[in-house]
Amino acid sequence: MKITNLRTAVVHLPFNPEIDGGLYHLLSADCVLVFLETDTGLVGEGQCFALNKQRLGVINEMILSLAPLVVGLDPQLGGSFSARAWKEIGFVGRSGVSVFGLAGVDTALWDLRAKAVGLNVARLIGACSTTVPVYHSGGLWISRSIDELQREASHFVSQGFRAMKMRLGKPTAKEDAERVRAVREAIGPDIALMVDSNQQLTVARAIRLGRMLEEYNLTWFEEPIPYYDHAGEAEISAALDTPLASGESEYASRGMLDMLLQRSADILMPDLQRMGGPTEFLKAANLAHAFNTPVSSHLFPEMNLALLAAIPNASFLEYMSWCEPIYREHIELDTAGRAIVPDRPGWGFRFDEAAIAKYAA
Repeated sequence: MKITNLRTAVVHLPFNPEIDGGLYHLLSADCVLVFLETDTGLVGEGQCFALNKQRLGVINEMILSLAPLVVGLDPQLGGSFSARAWKEIGFVGRSGVSVFGLAGVDTALWDLRAKAVGLNVARLIGACSTTVPVYHSGGLWISRSIDELQREASHFVSQGFRAMKMRLGKPTAKEDAERVRAVREAIGPDIALMVDSNQQLTVARAIRLGRMLEEYNLTWFEEPIPYYDHAGEAEISAALDTPLASGESEYASRGMLDMLLQRSADILMPDLQRMGGPTEFLKAANLAHAFNTPVSSHLFPEMNLALLAAIPNASFLEYMSWCEPIYREHIELDTAGRAIVPDRPGWGFRFDEAAIAKYAA
């Protein structure tokens, strides 16, 4: 089998209503979809992601620029693409848009390789589990009133979720603590609850707020300060009993290694796109396992589900429904509120051509 063509499609998925995400005001989720076509008719599918249509054209061009490295390649030699691509992007930098482009192609390569042998990616790697703990991340925004928070949290529980995340960032720590208390009261003691400050605090304020929240038995306190301040994160982590989660904004497995060496987080959250795709995501997960550190995912649930199922130190899959409209299949939960790994080949989730046409940017 040989790859004969790399093509892309760009889709625009507006939010209605718009979302106050704390750090960003969110108007839309926007994707560059990647298709690797072959001489056998099989097609590998991958995805890159942006918010508010920001630099979609740049991401698209970065993906297309990698065509010479992948067209003509046997998908079973996908590792050679990864090695050559990381070397080639060195001149423009191994972070930012160049890594995004690599991620889109690498993701499609993994999908294609698994489809070629009729296996889900999790089983292609060697699955550790057929289900993965999952938390609902698509709600409990900073703009919600306390009554709205409680109703939405209760609704997530009624849908079968046994974990969820809320955003912090009110003017005072007291307000944030009151909102966490209200959600905990609504869902009870047995539902896992995470909080995310979206990098908005200082070290001192994060420690003060974290101590105020410890009575609510949080699963983690996510990104309290700017992500690049790993020393500050380590200080917060050491000061709190609540685990600190971070890493979604860091790049590649070497970025994860830096965090592990500094002990800046109790839970690592590699982002599939900023890792540069599944190849580096798995390297990051293996490094974390060597440091006895659990791994959670960031966005891309349709692909991260298989990857988390294949690592022994998986913590939680982040469920976000933003890109669901462009997929034929959706994530399903079992009776215990865990995400079920599909047995369909590839990622197990396929793009819907009619939806792509509908949402074409």
